[in-house]
Amino acid sequence: MNIAPARLAAFEILLKIDKDKAFSSVLLPAYEDGLSDLDQSLCHELVLGTLRRQMYLDRIMCVLSKGKKLDIVVRIALRLGLYQLLFLDRIPDHAAINESVELVKKAKKFSASGFVNAILRRVTREATVLEYVDELDRLSIETSHPRWLLEHWTTQFGDEVTAEIAYANNEIPAVAFRRTCNSTDGINAALEEFPASGFVDGCFMSERSTPELRNLEEEGLIYFQDEASQMVAQSVQMKAGDKVLDVCASPGSKTTAMALRSRSTSNDILICAGDVSGPRTTFLKENCRKQGCDNVAVVQFDAVGGLPFAQAGFDAVLVDAPCSGTGTIRHNPEIRYHLKPEDFVAQASKQLAILKNASNAVKDGGSLIYSTCSFEREENEDVCAAFLTGHSGFAVAEPNVPQQFVGKDGFARTFTHRDHMDGFFVAAFRKAH
Repeated sequence: MNIAPARLAAFEILLKIDKDKAFSSVLLPAYEDGLSDLDQSLCHELVLGTLRRQMYLDRIMCVLSKGKKLDIVVRIALRLGLYQLLFLDRIPDHAAINESVELVKKAKKFSASGFVNAILRRVTREATVLEYVDELDRLSIETSHPRWLLEHWTTQFGDEVTAEIAYANNEIPAVAFRRTCNSTDGINAALEEFPASGFVDGCFMSERSTPELRNLEEEGLIYFQDEASQMVAQSVQMKAGDKVLDVCASPGSKTTAMALRSRSTSNDILICAGDVSGPRTTFLKENCRKQGCDNVAVVQFDAVGGLPFAQAGFDAVLVDAPCSGTGTIRHNPEIRYHLKPEDFVAQASKQLAILKNASNAVKDGGSLIYSTCSFEREENEDVCAAFLTGHSGFAVAEPNVPQQFVGKDGFARTFTHRDHMDGFFVAAFRKAH
């Protein structure tokens, strides 16, 4: 029996994510490139849906197998089958079952084929009753978030907000996108038919990704970028003659958004963008080229060790720091399984070093923007407090974002459950004259 291309691709992607800690955002475009539009959509749904429900599916698997230890190939085949049976009404049961069996056979786990068949057929005949140790265990399994992560959020935000974040992380997000420097008058007119963001100028929304939108993105005429990410780029204020530095720039989402905005501000704004490795800077250059951003200079450097620029050379510096990414779990569901509790402190140490080095590049009277796509206080407020302790020449300034996102501490936050966008943190500092 042949296996549908979408299911085979989804199986291979999920296997790489589990074994190699790879990312769906990287693997999906690579695998979907050779699929039909329908198969692309199904593959996308199978991968992200299975990841969003992974712990719930595993708990059902554990109950039905009576705790039997399963090979990873068998486990992923069962996850795919269970997800289709329990969450996708338009998939025939026989297709979900039979192709899951074929997947384990293709992986040469022939002895497990009968077991996979039996487990999945049992799910179609009877409901599986799950038992929970306590309410936090219920929330952990029902939303597929590790218990330790929920406990961590509870200490920051309380029980109610933590639950709202966890459930919101499993909702399918709307697609946000913007123009590029290549956008024509015809494209601009066509985009006006889409709902506009209420918070970010030039941001458009669509309920789903369509082949037409994907084609426009492939041609470099639009760019997919979450609403909150666009807001961070918009928070960097530029005027004629300014020099702007994007320190942790790859893949270039915010760099290219700033380059687009600079065209309507002044033709003589120079943007310098860099990142730590050759592959990252190569990708950054390609993204700038693809979007027609010809006023961006790309440089490779390790911002943790220091920057290769003269002191006080830039009017505005953006540090969109590498982080845990917990604010983007709705787009990258595998992040929750890759993280460990000690990661937040490790990230904070790196972030503080980058922020300190970046501050040296800011002119007197210039601005320094620090952002992450993390919910974690260790990576956000604590890093800012540590920075200010040793840098009396900088003071907190109100970020250039809509007022409703700015807290009493002068920092801005977005939340998935409240704002229907990724969770970002933004701090602005002004250097004294």
